[in-house]
Amino acid sequence: MSFKKHKRVSLKEYLDYRVASEVTLEAVDEFLIALDCPRSLTVYLLLHSGEHAQLANLEFDPLHYSNAWSCRDAYAATKILSKYKDLTLDYDLDHVAIEKFQKFESLCGRTNARFRDLSKDPLFKGPIVWLHNAVIRKIEGILGCMYGEELISLANWGPGATTLVRARDASAANKFQFETGITRDLYAFIPNEIMGKIYPLWSQHLSDVGFPRYQVGNKVVTVPKDATTNRVIAAEPGINLWFQKALGEMIGKRLRRFGIDLRYQTANQNLARVASISGDLATVDLSSASDSISEQVVTQLIPWPWLPILDSARSRYGLLDGALLRWNKFSSMGNGFTFQLESLIFFAAADCCREYLHIPRFNANRQKNVSVYGDDVIIPVRCLALFSSLLEFYGFILNVKKSHSSSPFRESCGAHYYAGIDVKPIYLKGSLSTVASVFRFANAIRRFAHRRMGNLACDAKFRKAFDLLVQSVPESLRLRIPDGLGDGGFIANFDEATPIRARHWIEGFRVRHITHAAKRREMDAVGLLLARLWVTSFEEERNTVPLRDRTMARISSSIVQQWHDLGPWL
Repeated sequence: MSFKKHKRVSLKEYLDYRVASEVTLEAVDEFLIALDCPRSLTVYLLLHSGEHAQLANLEFDPLHYSNAWSCRDAYAATKILSKYKDLTLDYDLDHVAIEKFQKFESLCGRTNARFRDLSKDPLFKGPIVWLHNAVIRKIEGILGCMYGEELISLANWGPGATTLVRARDASAANKFQFETGITRDLYAFIPNEIMGKIYPLWSQHLSDVGFPRYQVGNKVVTVPKDATTNRVIAAEPGINLWFQKALGEMIGKRLRRFGIDLRYQTANQNLARVASISGDLATVDLSSASDSISEQVVTQLIPWPWLPILDSARSRYGLLDGALLRWNKFSSMGNGFTFQLESLIFFAAADCCREYLHIPRFNANRQKNVSVYGDDVIIPVRCLALFSSLLEFYGFILNVKKSHSSSPFRESCGAHYYAGIDVKPIYLKGSLSTVASVFRFANAIRRFAHRRMGNLACDAKFRKAFDLLVQSVPESLRLRIPDGLGDGGFIANFDEATPIRARHWIEGFRVRHITHAAKRREMDAVGLLLARLWVTSFEEERNTVPLRDRTMARISSSIVQQWHDLGPWL
């Protein structure tokens, strides 16, 4: 085998080169032509006739297809532009997102009104009465005791912006250095005396930079979601988020004892494949689940002392379009424990439905009959009607379009199967203008072609679309790399990539590709020291040594007693 000599890649050329504007449309056309099905023709005609609103709202129903191959091609054609941000629509995506957010906020208000007096609630009858009490008992059994040392040692920063720190500055070091935002509710629970005892070095720095800086609550912002709407999230006060992350970790740890591991999506993905074959399990999705967690529902379901701590850490008020509102929801996306809290509620509700219908916890193959990852729920088909009624009682809305039980199609956590065959589509999220965007889309097409052939070869129908993208960048940037190295070049077979043998007594091969690295900034401040020390201790605490066996746990026990003596209970 001969190996060609690799040319040096110019980083400046890689960053500065702009792909021709017509490449995006040509690549999509070639992809649709390769699919060669009625739905791909529909998408092609809608795209070229300028009917972008119809294209963005194009629906997919697996019941319309009799086999995996026709379903896979129609699904791929439907989804290819479903997240494309450059469609021309006659409405504002932010406006649509805010309207939807307000709709579910009103729904939470109606749910709160019902739960204040359940004796008058028309939905509180029959099996719902037993199920509601069973969910309360199950959640209490899952959460168990609250340990103060966990709250102290599992706290951490989230990756995003807060009310005082912008997204581009949202590093742990900057947050330790500059973050002082906290709500009055949380400060009443964790005053300066407590912060000084549990985090002495950080507390001293906080005093120097003006802590506390009271925040009225969170701020509603929008981020991209898909072609039809944006997503609404809420940026939380920084110190609140610090403790919210701890509460989320604590709930997640307790769910793991019951077989729900929120660190990974593989359980749901594997069950989606199994369910598409057996048909015994349904994949369930909810509409705006994070915005539907009503305050009164949480108040009734979460036991003491968890409830007062969660209530103190959340934001009860928020800013929406400059107006101050008191939220009807308990928490929203952006809160550090919302994901774990909704997972807890949905798992308890689904598992109680399973118990009510006397369905075993595991099937004959020792696979779980109930699995949850956020609002992606997998339950036995026999439970679906009862589970849907219980969700309605709690103020949630089943997303019928994304819930599947009556066809061989199942979808959960980004895994898509039809009768056990992988039918996962690809998405184009924006115009191809940079070399990096071309790498990503070309590789997505190649992986899609590979899946179509059972991961044994690539479907030659998509070669033209792939080659078009390769030819759209300069020859010096047409890097060929084996799959598994990310998208720093065009993925290829080993022979196509032509790697060179490693030297200096290293066994293996070397290949030239492009990787993106974070920008480095110089910083000489206490925030950097705190960030480095905390990352080390947090990872050790989380992944290696059991918490209650550590010295930190013993120290924290005395701190908690002092905390109790100072007033707030923990």
